[in-house]
Amino acid sequence: MERFTYFYYHLFWEILDWIFPPVCSGCGKSGERWCSTCDQKLIPLPDKVCQICGYPIDTGATCDKCLAERPGFTSLRSIYVYQDEIRNALHRLKYSNDLGVGEIMGQKCANYLNFLDWDVDLIIPVPLGKRRRRERGYNQSALIAFPLALIMKIPYSSKALFRKKETVTQIDFKAEERKLNVKDAFSANSTIINGKSVLIIDDVITTGSTMDACAAELINSGARNVYGLSVARTMIGKKFT
Repeated sequence: MERFTYFYYHLFWEILDWIFPPVCSGCGKSGERWCSTCDQKLIPLPDKVCQICGYPIDTGATCDKCLAERPGFTSLRSIYVYQDEIRNALHRLKYSNDLGVGEIMGQKCANYLNFLDWDVDLIIPVPLGKRRRRERGYNQSALIAFPLALIMKIPYSSKALFRKKETVTQIDFKAEERKLNVKDAFSANSTIINGKSVLIIDDVITTGSTMDACAAELINSGARNVYGLSVARTMIGKKFT
């Protein structure tokens, strides 16, 4: 990986864009994978969030939920509100084989990570189950995490964490159902993560239950700290404009 720098990774996508002219993943406009108009419409999460789970709260301290039951991760953050253009882009990445979106979102994660005081030794994606990986052909979170690791010059691994239990889609699940669905679903490779401060990357966070389950397994397997970062977050019951 040390020889496979971000320069060559980015060049690969630039060449593909030249051969196969892209369309904006947010609005469908021809000419680029992500246009400036869509970029200006993105809604960042507010600065005041729970210092642990990253959910917006007025005090910007620690929310009551995290005080009552501490999650497995040290800290979790998301960059944007999951709506409109960013939702379109992540849907295209996840369901329409628009793989170039991953590099765009990896760049955004790198810009955001530069402002966080996180000591990270290893970057990993939230893993897919074998069945879903076969159906989709790729892990959308890995397509974000890999260019992020290249940009940040931090080691990356797709083998540090895997799903040992197939889970069903959580789209219609409530918070407690999501938590039960992913309970004991992951297994970590202790030889890779032991003693390390690990950053887990996901595309979208809703309740944080998947990230919590991943983090708990990593900590139990010897990780020193576990941080979580997603491109977007679903804001249930909150309105942002």
